[in-house]
Amino acid sequence: MSHCFYEAPLYYNSAKDFTSLQCWKDAKEVKRFFYLEIIPLLPPDEKYNLNIQIRKASCSITANIAEGHGRFHYQEAIQFYRISRGSLSELKDHIISCHDVGFVCEKITKLGIGKIEKAKISLNGFINYNRQQLSKFKNE
Repeated sequence: MSHCFYEAPLYYNSAKDFTSLQCWKDAKEVKRFFYLEIIPLLPPDEKYNLNIQIRKASCSITANIAEGHGRFHYQEAIQFYRISRGSLSELKDHIISCHDVGFVCEKITKLGIGKIEKAKISLNGFINYNRQQLSKFKNE
């Protein structure tokens, strides 16, 4: 029998999990927005082009934050967060392209760019925090 409910072990501290990071939560919102609001608006002939590019970039944002969070060294983690930031920029280009060719309206475009910028701000803050931690580590 399959269960949809997962009970974490007693020793699990969700506050130390990547899902507690504000930058991951903001990135997840971007991913949901693109999956629910942009991809359904794409024409069928974009199924193997823009559709796939958007899916890969939006999944890359949260996945790279998660992977970076799981790394042992700050410098290695920062590199994954930078890849995530690059995927946010890629999605911004994709939504602008979607608007330019008439797949999405101005209102949806502005909403999407707003979500991207919010995610970028929180991710930049997290990158800066990790840089500070790296600097402390190097000075010890």
